[in-house]
Amino acid sequence: MNPRQACLDCLARSPGAPFEAALWVAAEHDPALEVGTVMASLHHLQLAVNATLPSLPARELAQPLLRSLNAQGFAQDERHPLRPEAALLHQVLARKRGQPLALGLIALELAGRLDIPLLGVNFPGHFLLQVPGADHCLDPCGGRRLYPADCRELLARQYGPGQALRADHLATASPVQIIQRLSRNLRYLHASHDQYMAALKDAERVLELGSGTVADYLARADLYQRLQCTQAERFDVERALLLTEDPAQRLRLAERLKALRTEPRHLH
Repeated sequence: MNPRQACLDCLARSPGAPFEAALWVAAEHDPALEVGTVMASLHHLQLAVNATLPSLPARELAQPLLRSLNAQGFAQDERHPLRPEAALLHQVLARKRGQPLALGLIALELAGRLDIPLLGVNFPGHFLLQVPGADHCLDPCGGRRLYPADCRELLARQYGPGQALRADHLATASPVQIIQRLSRNLRYLHASHDQYMAALKDAERVLELGSGTVADYLARADLYQRLQCTQAERFDVERALLLTEDPAQRLRLAERLKALRTEPRHLH
């Protein structure tokens, strides 16, 4: 079975298996990766974390779990510019450095193995975690509690002042949404390091996992442009034009399409 299909199969399970799915995403980029070996090796981290957890009810153990991971050396990757290794899960496990989403995936997998209730939260710009029913979120990068005021401050740091905190910012992330978000992260990281074929794999996965946004189609169109695949680029620009409701963007995309129709066709 190829890595893409294995990833999709993990998400089709009930419940879904986003951690294993993320490893299969990594296997698309690293053919030498043995997913089963990494899954088995996580047992050692599980034992180390479990040995540090206090004797508390299960729903009170999420924050201690995150603090234990931090004590084991897991932390946010602060390198600039950030490299794809910050989102490729096997690399994050080896380096103990990663994006909040990658650290969150590790925490969610351990929580599931230890029967600790924990959910992913699709917060813009910084993936969060939450115990079901709690009045706060948890930062996967160390376990800090984030109440609504903290979330508003985090949102302002990510996108500037004046951004209103909405209910959908704190929505629970399904396994499919988690892997789609991971794929977007990898698409950006690979493209920013001129790894266009790798980024194209991620861009295709984003669209295979669910309805694509205007930005998703334009991101893939830009990759096709880099790879001189004019026909494929034109298809994605057309899809973006159908989806957008922004008049200014519609004008820009119409002009781009007009220019593409006059270019020689490249078959790939």
